[in-house]
Amino acid sequence: MEGWSFLTKYGRVLLCIAHDPDVRLRDIAATVGITERSAYGIISDLTAAGYTVKQKDGRRNRYQIHAHLPLHEPTSQRLAIGEVLALLAGARAGRQLTTGNLPEAIAATETTSESGGVSP
Repeated sequence: MEGWSFLTKYGRVLLCIAHDPDVRLRDIAATVGITERSAYGIISDLTAAGYTVKQKDGRRNRYQIHAHLPLHEPTSQRLAIGEVLALLAGARAGRQLTTGNLPEAIAATETTSESGGVSP
């Protein structure tokens, strides 16, 4: 089954950022299995689309994910990116990715889990 993945490189880069907003570009590239140049291009695309914000912190970058935005999939516009990342990365990482944002997607996920639904 090698040679394919359920998640795109973009999704895997977002997961890296969700796990650690201070992650280095080098570490993203190594985790996803791409070059640093490709990782930079993906982050640039995600930033241009509004899914991430890149803030300079000294010599490093800190990333923030706008979890309330819908998925970039025509068939899945009802789901917010934060809901999907919370399920894939776990609730702890999901809470980190919305720090500083109104965590609407995570709050909706937590409400569902408190009411007996599926928990992240």
